[in-house]
Amino acid sequence: MLRRVALSAASLIVLAAATAAQAEDAAAPTASTQDSEVSKVIVTAAPYGVSADALTASVAVLDRTDLDLAAPKGLGDALAGLPGVRSTTFGAGASRPVVRGLAGPRVQILTNGVGQIDASALSPDHQVATDPGEAERIEVLRGPAALAYGGSAIGGVVNIIDDRIASRQPDEGLSGRLLASRGTGDDSYALSGAIHATVGPMVLTLDALKRDSKDYKIPVHPESDRQLALEGETAEGGGGRLENSAVDLETFGAGLSYVGDKGYVGMSIKRTDSTYGVPGHAHEDGGEEEAPVTIGLKQTRIDLRGESDISFGPFAKLRFSGGHADYTHTEFEGDAVGTKFTSDGYEGRLELVQVERGGWKGAVGVQALRRNFDAIGDEAYVPKTKITEFGAFTQQRIELDGYGYEGGLRIDTRELDSLKGKADFTNLSGSVGAFWRPTTESFVGLALTRSSRAPTESELFAEGPHAATRGFEIGDADLKEETATSLEATLHYGGERVSGDLHLFVARYDGFIDLRPTGAEEDGLAVYRYVQTDAEFRGFEAEVAYRVWTDGQRSVNLHAGADFVRGSSDLGPPARIPPYSVSLKASYAAPTWSGDVEVRRTGGQDRVAEMELPTDGYTVLNATLAWKPAGNARVRLFIDGRNLTNEEVREHVSFLKDIAPSPGRQVRAGIALRF
Repeated sequence: MLRRVALSAASLIVLAAATAAQAEDAAAPTASTQDSEVSKVIVTAAPYGVSADALTASVAVLDRTDLDLAAPKGLGDALAGLPGVRSTTFGAGASRPVVRGLAGPRVQILTNGVGQIDASALSPDHQVATDPGEAERIEVLRGPAALAYGGSAIGGVVNIIDDRIASRQPDEGLSGRLLASRGTGDDSYALSGAIHATVGPMVLTLDALKRDSKDYKIPVHPESDRQLALEGETAEGGGGRLENSAVDLETFGAGLSYVGDKGYVGMSIKRTDSTYGVPGHAHEDGGEEEAPVTIGLKQTRIDLRGESDISFGPFAKLRFSGGHADYTHTEFEGDAVGTKFTSDGYEGRLELVQVERGGWKGAVGVQALRRNFDAIGDEAYVPKTKITEFGAFTQQRIELDGYGYEGGLRIDTRELDSLKGKADFTNLSGSVGAFWRPTTESFVGLALTRSSRAPTESELFAEGPHAATRGFEIGDADLKEETATSLEATLHYGGERVSGDLHLFVARYDGFIDLRPTGAEEDGLAVYRYVQTDAEFRGFEAEVAYRVWTDGQRSVNLHAGADFVRGSSDLGPPARIPPYSVSLKASYAAPTWSGDVEVRRTGGQDRVAEMELPTDGYTVLNATLAWKPAGNARVRLFIDGRNLTNEEVREHVSFLKDIAPSPGRQVRAGIALRF
């Protein structure tokens, strides 16, 4: 079946590319370009691109080298080590990033600049439909990015950038990558690879990924001491394996693009098929025993993307992207189908980039989405809803001699049409900023942003039991827009021996949408209702690197990082606010050998919301060692160890923290090839 779909899609790709070949298009450098100057450009920050050391926003980047060494995990778990980022950690299968204490619909997950068109923002047990193993690069913008991507980016943006649609001619006619690894602790293996073949102006890309892991080992009893005390029980036995935490994921993709003198255009298709367990959740089967809950995710996605140099008034470049996805998330109770969630729709984005004149650059653009969501089964707590969105925006930046200014404006409309009623919203967002370069190595920036977000279908229309959050959730169709006013100060220093970044932020919310307990019970579950209140989030992220020693191509470096966020509201602390974290890493780099040792301390959290348990702090030790044969930069063998001291780790932002700890000691060995 999959093969027939792929062949049909390939025919469409060939037809589209052949039609586009009549236009004069050229390749623009992408995030995967190996040139060091190009690799510094953060494409997610603005349509015209801004270098990483000249941003008034807080940004983090993982490139393909980082992703090779990162353990195969879901998106949230893969990013959780970055300052200001945590993971929802709903077992090994589902995880979304938590950015500065904000999650779900407030953090926009993108693939090449357009949305996932899945249901991962609806619930923490829903897996993101794009795996980090597919990426060439992942960019994380911490803080509001609503100007570029709409209200769902009020808390941050994670952009997963792949090269399935080639935007430039590869350096060689046939090239690719291959990654294979095997891990202990969860008896895992992972295989991924991509190949690029060039025939004239046409570039064909094929890629695939397979990730399989069994139930992972934990060093302690699954339930925390606090949870056991709450239930009036004591732990029987210690560690073992966390039941029902296995993952089996496959993705297959193909893309074909035409690369000409003035741009490129291409189309791709991808199929995702994933099955994973939900630890700590089971369903009573006939009143006698509990059946494990597993989830099957399937998505077929087709994307079209292109870029062209143009000469049209003040504009120099036209860029467009769009995607269609058909997504199904099925929850199995044993072998029986429990609840099925579906999401299908389209999203498109068009940008016109201005000609740069005297340090002034900018862009205007539009974005549109149409998505159909439905839920069928025992936990269909959100009704069938049709979502329509449209946005128009502009971003402008002027760089003068040692200083500059930037700003932008965006207007969005959002319509939700459900079986329980209709809701319409018009949101306006804007920002102004200024920056100064006291020296060539330093950068100081200040940005003021007003962002507005429309409520989601669950916040408006939910009514029913939600096992993932262990509550009976009730929405409010009268909810208004959520508006945040944020101020962020940035300091960047990039010296030869010492470099660092510091970001200080405060965000005040008018109409913050929060899920709060009512004190009532329904179907044996605590009742939670979506309400609006005023809230404030403030904190910082800091990173420092120091070059201790160099000798030719060999060096020893120290890296330190820290982050902190504090959330408060008129109703008390919001739930699942992450505690502070600090880290120290020593690394060694040489032409043949490289490695690092990291110690990370995450604090406890006792400032909790109603009906939320505190969490103890923990310290983990991680280490990586890699070897490349002399003179061969295309082969790398590595061994990677996580939580080597087998520490009890309970991530405070996780709904499962008190019944499903994070993995204990895990060691992984692998090989990465380039050809």
